[in-house]
Amino acid sequence: MFNTVLIANRGEIALRIVRTCRELGIRSVIVHSTADRDSAAVRLADQAIQIGPSPAKLSYLNAAAIVEAAVQAEADAIHPGYGFLSEDPDFAEICASHGITFIGPPPAVMARLSDKAEAREVMVAAGLPVLPGSPTALSTLTEAQEVADAIGYPVMLKAAAGGGGKGMQVVRDRRDLPRAYRDCRATAQSAFGDGRVYLERYLETARHVEIQVLCDLYGNAVHLGERDCSVQRRHQKLVEETPAPELPPGLAARMGEAAVRAAIAVGYSGVGTFEFLVDPEGEAYFMEINCRIQVEHPVTEMVTGIDLIREQILVAGGRPLSLRQEDIQPRGAAIECRINAEDPDRDFRPTPGVIEEFVPPGGAFVRVDSHCYPGWRVTPDYDSLLGKVVVWAPDREQAIARMDRALAECRVSGPGVATTAGFLRDILLNPLFASGKHSTSLVDQMNLDAPAAG
Repeated sequence: MFNTVLIANRGEIALRIVRTCRELGIRSVIVHSTADRDSAAVRLADQAIQIGPSPAKLSYLNAAAIVEAAVQAEADAIHPGYGFLSEDPDFAEICASHGITFIGPPPAVMARLSDKAEAREVMVAAGLPVLPGSPTALSTLTEAQEVADAIGYPVMLKAAAGGGGKGMQVVRDRRDLPRAYRDCRATAQSAFGDGRVYLERYLETARHVEIQVLCDLYGNAVHLGERDCSVQRRHQKLVEETPAPELPPGLAARMGEAAVRAAIAVGYSGVGTFEFLVDPEGEAYFMEINCRIQVEHPVTEMVTGIDLIREQILVAGGRPLSLRQEDIQPRGAAIECRINAEDPDRDFRPTPGVIEEFVPPGGAFVRVDSHCYPGWRVTPDYDSLLGKVVVWAPDREQAIARMDRALAECRVSGPGVATTAGFLRDILLNPLFASGKHSTSLVDQMNLDAPAAG
């Protein structure tokens, strides 16, 4: 097992990893930018190393500085968290060349799967159904038009090297394809340094359901059930829950079994998430696999009692899985709401500033993953996530009531700082969400001018 793990991330996920390292008896080293020198993760870690100024490209995306810090700290492994370099196979290769374990899948596997267009090919070969689309990344606009004409509109353009919903373009008319193609390529190049894009059929009404898998280095794999991530705004997840409501009987189990087969087939190791779209007829289609821990992993932990970060570290350290599929028996229902420093009344504009009041909710079966505290400055340099409120209850109805109560208790304020807590309560009270019959279009269907609860 590792003696020292360097954490190449920030915010709530960095703090989460520090805590698990402490429980495992592993020394933790956190790298940080100048903006994060007073962060909760820096305060709690055994060692902190400043690697650059606030801009992410000069700090958390600076692979050379991170590896140099790991060498300096004599770290055995690097945990990348999510975002930043977490799905960068080149970074994983650099770690390996310095004798440092990258806590994630093998670089070659990650390279195949982090390319979303290639991942489609790999999953088709593994027997997973995919939406009709371009078999590989598109080379020209003409090729994009030919594929779109063949499968029919609407279609969606996506960055081949992308993730997190960045750059996605829905095209409903052939006349709009040239502009969308140019915009998607430009965003992909800017965000990921790779302008390749691919295209697939767009489902106007669909559910976004994902399967959490855990694999060791010896060909063993299990799934830990499904999560429903259908509540999104501009392809960014807002609310996640498990189990997924209103799925056809047996579908979640079939998706889990398919994900495990595919993970074994490609030689996956560590934690990963297979994402699917489920159409109104109850058919599931593979979208992509995220080769990292997900933001929404706590809902799975709440119903299974399994610490996914702990398992991720143990697997990377060479431990075989201690779990068999029959050992995993999810209980009850869990919901996660992401609290962002954004103003829903101003088109969700980010609201950086100093937090003067921070009172997280409490009570039975309420978990808060946050790095914030009174006096913490929310900077515009990074994602606006302030924290995640996660609740558990015996069933979905009670979980919704508990989450509504928890969000009502949440107090975050400061000059110019607004949050999405009230808007999230509106979602919980929406009849479509309450009935479990919502889709990825829920937020678009809601009346955004309605006053937020609380």
